[in-house]
Amino acid sequence: MKTMEEKIDQILIYSLLAAKNVLTLEDAALLTGLSKSHLYRLTCTHQIPYYKPNGKQIYFDRVELEAWMKQNRVATRQESGQQAINYVITGKQKGGTL
Repeated sequence: MKTMEEKIDQILIYSLLAAKNVLTLEDAALLTGLSKSHLYRLTCTHQIPYYKPNGKQIYFDRVELEAWMKQNRVATRQESGQQAINYVITGKQKGGTL
């Protein structure tokens, strides 16, 4: 179980992270919950937006990273049901795939 001091330190870290616009690899790992090695793999395969201004250190834009994390939204059951009803009624597919 975490001590009160550890909890306060963690809250402070997340508060500072929320205030930053440009994130280091370590910050990005904290924000996304992904490991640093997985983030490196994603940057090497150009699957995630990142910056390398000096040719060595990797940086991430917080807004771009959050947008990347929100990609490929999965429809709820209610939305899928509504899409199915719309498809049956109109014969056309709207708002994504079924």
